[in-house]
Amino acid sequence: MITVGRGRRILKLAGAATAAVTVLAVAGCSAGGSGTDGSDGGDVTIEFAQWWEPELPDGEFRALIDEFEDANPGITVKLVSGPYASTKEQLFAGAASGTMPDVVGLDGAWVNDFASQGTIADLSALMKEYDYDDSELASQIQVDGSTYMIPVVNFVYPMFTNDDLLAQAGVDAPPSTRSEFADAAAKVSALGGDVSGWVLPLSLEAPNGVQNDVMSWVWASGGSMLKDGQPDLTNDDVTSAVKYIGDLWDDGVIASGSFTMKEQDKVEEFTNGRAGMMIDSLAHINLIRETNPDLKFSISAIPAEDGYDGERGIPYASWGIGVAENSEHKEAAFKLVSFLMSEQTNSELSTMAKAFPGNSKSVPDFVNDDELFKTAFDIYQAGYPANEFTGLPVAEELMRQLGEQLQSAFDGQQSIDDALKKAQESWVAEF
Repeated sequence: MITVGRGRRILKLAGAATAAVTVLAVAGCSAGGSGTDGSDGGDVTIEFAQWWEPELPDGEFRALIDEFEDANPGITVKLVSGPYASTKEQLFAGAASGTMPDVVGLDGAWVNDFASQGTIADLSALMKEYDYDDSELASQIQVDGSTYMIPVVNFVYPMFTNDDLLAQAGVDAPPSTRSEFADAAAKVSALGGDVSGWVLPLSLEAPNGVQNDVMSWVWASGGSMLKDGQPDLTNDDVTSAVKYIGDLWDDGVIASGSFTMKEQDKVEEFTNGRAGMMIDSLAHINLIRETNPDLKFSISAIPAEDGYDGERGIPYASWGIGVAENSEHKEAAFKLVSFLMSEQTNSELSTMAKAFPGNSKSVPDFVNDDELFKTAFDIYQAGYPANEFTGLPVAEELMRQLGEQLQSAFDGQQSIDDALKKAQESWVAEF
């Protein structure tokens, strides 16, 4: 069972019935730990691998870690920082060799694999062992009832609209329904040149567009791609959303090059004024502002199916944290986890990251200082975080398999019904 919740809202997203968790004891193979045990008076060094430091303002994350070291004499934290892709490669290599750093930054898509391999520690057990009160945690990622990842900060994916392009096309306000979105996309595309209504990345090399840009339409109308924890890709909600996107494709309102386009390409198209609308992470707001200060853009909830008036699911991605099973210094490692999830520290980190906090009592400063982030926070509070891929087995491979079928359908080689049926069959085999 994978459970994700925020505040008092608990949303059961999916089950992973086959994810049998086996903890493998790997003795004496901590990658970065040294010394004895900080709690016993000896100095200890723990390694913390993540991609967060390069994405934060220079020096700010290190300063936060310095605060932890000052509060915990005897524990030194060695930050192992790199881009997301290289961090992922390092962690998967470390999982295979039993040399993971003590504390690890995690993407929810990796959790089931690591938990099933027994390479990340059962945080539920560590919370109990170290008498940790988890009542302030906004969410926990669990496999078979045990927590393996805690989301530290959350980045939601609302709809971005280029206000100038929409105005030029005669669209007065960001669309709220699928019909309004299709109308706006057609009018923006009709402006001509290299401008398109919507940008949709469907690269199979980096298949997260299936999660953020396709399945988000299902979640925005309260739909689901799962039933009782198992794949359910041929249900009416998924079929309706994918056929809607297929119609947009046939109408020629989607930017060209989608089949090889990655997330960064999507952001570049929007930032350079070549796309009227995109679904994207709040993490890119400052990048867009810095790259094109003259671009006027707004943030809105992802359009829902016409007539839908329920809560809208909004996709999100997390900077999650876990502890390596092979760590020789789990107590020191968990102290760092606790520090980052404390109300004050989590407020500071979420403010730095321009993200929403993983501690339900934390409030980032930017919510009151920036109109776009305030709007995003209102959208977040009005709906619910939705990412059914989080914690699924081989989550990225599931995205890739669906992406392959969608490419084939949009390219006219098969119907969308057949594409979803084939993806359903391949997903069932993975579960």
